[in-house]
Amino acid sequence: MQQEEQVDLHLIVEVQKGNKQAFDALVLKYQYKVFKLVARYISDPSEVLDVTQETFIKAYKALDNFRGDSSFYTWLYRIAVNTAKNHLIARGRRLPESEYEISEIEQFLSKRDVKEYSTPERTLICDEMEHMLFDIIDDLPSDLRTAILLREIEGLTYEEISEVMGCPVGTVRSRIFRAREAIEKKIDPYMNKEAGGGLD
Repeated sequence: MQQEEQVDLHLIVEVQKGNKQAFDALVLKYQYKVFKLVARYISDPSEVLDVTQETFIKAYKALDNFRGDSSFYTWLYRIAVNTAKNHLIARGRRLPESEYEISEIEQFLSKRDVKEYSTPERTLICDEMEHMLFDIIDDLPSDLRTAILLREIEGLTYEEISEVMGCPVGTVRSRIFRAREAIEKKIDPYMNKEAGGGLD
């Protein structure tokens, strides 16, 4: 991660010197991540594309003010979220409660050490758990939901989440702890049930 941030910083310095190709490299590196992030707020693919493009335009114009106090992605993340929210507000739409992709839920599950097996029964169990996680995450208060997704899905550090959410690191740790506790509380009975049977 440290090396990636150094590469980003080098590219940013180049952009600030007037090298537009360096910014193209940053766009190529992060465009898919930004697209996926924006798609959580906006469902129309053409609008997602527009907002993604607008995010990078705003980032390019503001890059002279970037001082490296946070990672480039944390900085870009904030711009993307604000741009997506402003897009919805401008069109009189409500922000969605959540829009998660199955691949992201699988990533989350893998962090919880849930192993997939190739049998149809195990595939069905994993499908059921994905749906369960959708429901559990949807039911979390927005502050807990945002914190756990930034940590588990986006892989941000506590310090980066603190910057994105505008709250102290201690509050971030508390929110993530409470989110994990809530998820575990609802998943554990199911996991215990699976562990206690099914291998006749």
